Parts: sequence; C-alpha cells; structure tokens
Amino acid sequence: PDMLEVGNGGMTDEEYRAHFSIWALMKSPLIIGCDVRNITAEAFAILSNEEVIAVNQDSLGIQGRKVDSYGPDGCYQVWAGPLSGQRLAVVLWNRCSKTGTVTTKWASLGLESSTSVSIRDLWKHEYVSENKVSSFSARLKPHACEMYIFTPSTLSHSAS
Repeated sequence: PDMLEVGNGGMTDEEYRAHFSIWALMKSPLIIGCDVRNITAEAFAILSNEEVIAVNQDSLGIQGRKVDSYGPDGCYQVWAGPLSGQRLAVVLWNRCSKTGTVTTKWASLGLESSTSVSIRDLWKHEYVSENKVSSFSARLKPHACEMYIFTPSTLSHSAS
C-alpha cells in the first residue's frame, strides 16, 4: 500500500475508516494523500486517530495480515497482527454490500480458546468487552470495519 486516499472523495466515511485501519495494521507509511488545506472534519478525525496511529507505530513492528475470510465471496474478513506487550490488533471488516456480522474465533488469531481478553475499540475509544473468550463479533454496515486491541486479561489495561 502507498498513499492514503482518505479525504480525496469517492468513498464513504466508513470506507475511509476501513482504508486507514488496514493501512495502519499493515504498518504501511501513513502518507496523507488529500489536500490538507481543504480537509473535512470527518477526514481529519480519521487521519488523526492516535490509537489507530499507535498500532501503525507499535515498537514490535510486525505487519498485520488477513487471517480469515468467509461469507459471500469471502467478504467477511478478519485481519490481525501482533503488538508489543503480548497484545493483538484486530480488524473485523465487512466488504459485503449488505450489513452483516463478522466474527473472529481465537484460533484464527493464534490464541487458545480459553484465553480471556479485554477488547478496546480504537474508533470508539473505549473498552467494549472484558474477559471475552473463544470468539468475538461485530455487526457492521457494508464496507465498514471496526478496529480493536485484544489484551490478555493477565495484562493490565495500562499495557494498551
């Protein structure tokens, strides 16, 4: 991946968020490709999300990748990558043309099914689940994604 297209027109805000999330997870250079003199508030909010940028800049420096896909033409996708502090960055992405539920199972993430994790939503800036085991799901609009940090419960939130 090269230049970010966020703010250039032609995509919805949901698609821009997905684009930025995948670029960050893949440790791609976050080079802004729009005219910053005329950036919208929505595009600026996406491009300046410090929690998503932190995934891109994580000191472990390992690129995330697609770990699962299923559904019509594989359009329900799970992307993940390791972060420092034994955490995982996880993106649930609905590339389908209809709203759907995207689920990740711990095996796809390389976790034991009994591992308990806390889950932080990087777009909502809040913890959405504590002590979750086995699997996690999100209901997503067409072309939308959510990005999370999964932290094993034996680690404190301050590690995230």
